[in-house]
Amino acid sequence: MFWFMQGLCFLPAFLVSWSSCTFLISYIIAVFRHDVDVIFPYISDTGATPPESCIFGLMTFISACAGIATIYARFKFVEKLSDGAVVKRLNKAALGLGLISCLGMCIVASFQETTVPIGHDIGALLFFVTGIVYIILQSIITHYASPLGSSISVFRIRCMIAVLAALALFPTIICAIFVKTTELHRHKEDEDYRFHIVSAVCEWIVAFSFIFFFFTYIHDFKLFTLRVTTEYEE
Repeated sequence: MFWFMQGLCFLPAFLVSWSSCTFLISYIIAVFRHDVDVIFPYISDTGATPPESCIFGLMTFISACAGIATIYARFKFVEKLSDGAVVKRLNKAALGLGLISCLGMCIVASFQETTVPIGHDIGALLFFVTGIVYIILQSIITHYASPLGSSISVFRIRCMIAVLAALALFPTIICAIFVKTTELHRHKEDEDYRFHIVSAVCEWIVAFSFIFFFFTYIHDFKLFTLRVTTEYEE
């Protein structure tokens, strides 16, 4: 049996692979068409102009659906793994935050940065902020559930990814406040160019940190499956 056929590990594997391709494909198309600059555009800039906006929106929606399935499967796994009251509360909170983060992804995909900036920014904040809190809570849950489920090394990796994402979030938001325009092409002579670069670099770090956090689920997801049962009542 192939490793991705064991348990439910195909869920996080697909989520990480598909989401990474979403960002990279839209970036490559946007650069090829000269719609954005080669050096560190915002992720949203790469999906602001057709046809890459269509591809970005469709692939992001699929990523959000895969994220919902993965987050729910993780919730059920932790629920089965531990009966502790603290873990149960953290697990429910993580589920809610994870679903809100996926909603934020859908909003980002539906409202382009250059068309509806307010809706786009709200979706981005939902995605990043709740997503980072989600991976922080999952790191804490891993600590409480140890040694069941995940090893101490997986716990440390999750903590490092969560810390990296959290630290990168602050300059992403703070520097974005000082970016005065939403132009897709930037120039070094622009007054806010440095803020744009710092914000864009940190945005890519946050996004890929959040995505690759789900890679740490692969071993856990090999250990269980989910079944849907149907009950007929006359």
